Amino acid sequence: MADDAVFPESRATVYTTLAAGRQFRHEVEVRRSRFITVLHRTADEESARSVLAGLRREFHDARHHCSAFVLGPDRDVQRSNDDGEPSGTAGLPMLDALLKRETAPGVTDLSDVTAVVVRYFGGILLGAGGLVRAYSESVTAALDRAPLVQRRRLRICAVMVPHTAAGRLENDLRAAGYVMAETSYEAQTTVLRLALPDDRADLRRAAERLAALSAGTAELLPGETEWIDVPLG
Repeated sequence: MADDAVFPESRATVYTTLAAGRQFRHEVEVRRSRFITVLHRTADEESARSVLAGLRREFHDARHHCSAFVLGPDRDVQRSNDDGEPSGTAGLPMLDALLKRETAPGVTDLSDVTAVVVRYFGGILLGAGGLVRAYSESVTAALDRAPLVQRRRLRICAVMVPHTAAGRLENDLRAAGYVMAETSYEAQTTVLRLALPDDRADLRRAAERLAALSAGTAELLPGETEWIDVPLG
């Protein structure tokens, strides 16, 4: 396998997000006020703000359209907005609900999610504490029901072998549990491609296993990475 310098230090190689597709909506009523939570998978700030703008148009007669979003594998983009509610009573509790969401025991890695809570005021003041609970619990309740997936960064690695050895080696790799990507054929060699977790230890173990399976004749050549959705186990 190539030198470790090929694999720069990386932080998150896996995180949890909403399943791709439609928006997810959930509504609760708190002392006559309607709280409509909309969750949407978003990849960047422009998409998140576009979701908010669309909901403002859809629910144009609502008093508040509070929002929060967290973006990126490392969750380094975090924004919230109270939209007219008392400062700190809406957007921040919503953001907190996203950031503290456990996707597995002890794991808080939810990202690429925009949450908008549309409030129709019911005429009864909730107070600061009541608002914090209402907005936080609205997002939490929506997440309880939303479809989530794991998003993993995989590195596509190539293995160049003679045509005569390719079939056996591919079968051995599959039997060992490796995920095979596209295979291509060159004049003298077959290029097998493996989709591996983009983690230094996993890549090293794969290189060692490949060396054992090929009696040291094949080398793991790391290539580009790509993100894929994987159902939660």
